[in-house]
Amino acid sequence: MTRERKQALITFAYHAFVLLLAFLVFYPVLWLIASSLKTQAEIWQNSHSLIPSFQWQNYRIGWEGFGRFSFGLFFRNSFIITTISTVGQVATSALVAYGFARVRFRFKKFWFTCVILTMLLPQQVLLIPQYVMFNTIGWVNTWLPLIVPSFFGLPFFIFLMLQFIRGIPYELDESAVIDGCSRYGIFFRIILPNLTPALVTAMIFSFYWKWEDFMGPLIYLQSTRLYPVSLALRMFADPAAVTNWGGMFAMSTLSLVPVFVLFVLFQKYLVEGIATTGLKG
Repeated sequence: MTRERKQALITFAYHAFVLLLAFLVFYPVLWLIASSLKTQAEIWQNSHSLIPSFQWQNYRIGWEGFGRFSFGLFFRNSFIITTISTVGQVATSALVAYGFARVRFRFKKFWFTCVILTMLLPQQVLLIPQYVMFNTIGWVNTWLPLIVPSFFGLPFFIFLMLQFIRGIPYELDESAVIDGCSRYGIFFRIILPNLTPALVTAMIFSFYWKWEDFMGPLIYLQSTRLYPVSLALRMFADPAAVTNWGGMFAMSTLSLVPVFVLFVLFQKYLVEGIATTGLKG
């Protein structure tokens, strides 16, 4: 066997393995899409098949929602909650990271340690205290408990951006000071333009996590008109009647579209942000 033929065989085997692995990873999504186009009986009688019967009425029935609430309302609610939360979380995390990376103040290492330690605290521990607090101030059954905490930063994003900022030459800050920039001027004119990969990475993660959040809306929201998509999907499952699996899978498929589009549009920045953050120091 010649060297060229051996190399071609290795390349073919590598690509075949990658394609097989990609299929196994993507199989649940393919199954969901195929099931959203099947009849109620076909979904479970022929559950292993990825061949749909193109029952497009599942999307129409699913979009009609429940009573006077269509899924258009639930998607709108999800976009409002997710967009505002993402903007607040990314903006405040960037500002806090800039403070830890560039501003000198007393006990900076202590406060940064406290921020990082909060990453080790399970979210389940905070559920009851937070609910009691939000219920006391009258925020239960509103979007405020889902949005307002996002404007206090996220430790993971703070650490991510801090590492990225440390890789930006400090000489740029000194030059900006000579030109008359304040700390905020340095942040907006020097740091933010160079922080784009980390900002986009944080934005994508924040959007994903908030979009698929189920526990938060389940705890704080009581009115159906306030439900996001993640919580509205649960309403298809009715233990006292027949569950509309076709409509549920159809709306679940649609709920993946914003996430998929966001990933495709900003994939380059996501890879760059993750790859370079760990190298800064």
